[in-house]
Amino acid sequence: MGNSKYSKETLYIHEGYKTGEHQDSLSVPLYQTSTFAFDTAEQGERRFSGEEPGGVYSRIGNPTVRVLEERIVAMELGEGALAFGSGMAAVSTILVHLTKSGDHILCTRGIYGCTFGLLKIMKEKYNITHDLKALVSEEEVENAIQPNTACIYIETPINPTMEIVDIELITKVAKKHGIPVVVDNTFSSPYLQNPLELGADFVLHSATKYINGHGDVIAGILVGKDKEKMETIRGTVQKDFGGIISPFDAWLLIRGLKTLHVRMDRHSKNASEVFDFLKSHPFVENIYYPFDVDNQQYHVAKKQMKAGGGLISFTIKGGMKQAQKLMNELKLIKIAVSLGDAETLIQHPYTMTHSIVPEKERLEMGITGGLLRLSVGLENSRDILEDLKQALDKM
Repeated sequence: MGNSKYSKETLYIHEGYKTGEHQDSLSVPLYQTSTFAFDTAEQGERRFSGEEPGGVYSRIGNPTVRVLEERIVAMELGEGALAFGSGMAAVSTILVHLTKSGDHILCTRGIYGCTFGLLKIMKEKYNITHDLKALVSEEEVENAIQPNTACIYIETPINPTMEIVDIELITKVAKKHGIPVVVDNTFSSPYLQNPLELGADFVLHSATKYINGHGDVIAGILVGKDKEKMETIRGTVQKDFGGIISPFDAWLLIRGLKTLHVRMDRHSKNASEVFDFLKSHPFVENIYYPFDVDNQQYHVAKKQMKAGGGLISFTIKGGMKQAQKLMNELKLIKIAVSLGDAETLIQHPYTMTHSIVPEKERLEMGITGGLLRLSVGLENSRDILEDLKQALDKM
């Protein structure tokens, strides 16, 4: 169906699944099994050698997981996908695949705290170095590339400062040097942004977030534009490191994907209204949202994103104590570190998601004590706004 007449929204519901191959079940069946039986010893030999399709062992492949992967391929306009037990399993798998001891990774200056922690481990244990750069111009990208740069790893929008990175600009320079580009697309979801279409080689997600959308799964997704390379990763790093997803969690993601487009439209609509309120509030010092017309990167966001998404970051006058006070005054909005759920969530990156990052680097990333990250949920926007207003009125 990926090359058919159907739109992306339809593919979210149907891609990768044929009812006739699964006892005519309308819902994708949950194949909750660890292993698969062979009719003969010779069949087992053929399946292990790849001569014959079919189940072997669920760490290597599972029918429920396969439906999820094929659906994600269609969503991200790729050729191959792998599902993982967490977003960090996807991050670590692709970075291990692309690097060797002594290599260099070029990153955007803002990255998720646990990704920063992984890079720190890779540097200390395997002498794989990294640099965090703004990467806002071709000249800066060129100057940041080293002879041993193995890949360029970017987030856009960046967590939690919402900075926008021009994917086409990065990939244009990277291609001249033969360097693969990896994009963490978690904040946008495949519905709002498709990095492979913009030149990236790999795109990944913490599927825990918008792809699932219900706050009940930990999972990761990696998609590539080269099917053979993706199958190589499946048969090496993923298989041997073992960061696989369970069939049940894959089934829950398949369920979540059916409403992704509807949810993202509502997340974006609600966030736009919350942004308008916060931007004009006198207690809000700075606000960061991709579709802010006053944002210097607004034109880039408009070029590569369908809408502004559901994440807003903003700083409060008075620094960390006032930011924490605001969080404690909220009644409806929950204090939690995830995003993309039906519930509106707020967190304090300086002391929570990015606390692992040394203070110097945190401040260089723009993560101050007064910064808050708001994941706008699916509630009635009026209720979200009223909760923010009553909390801000107490500042």
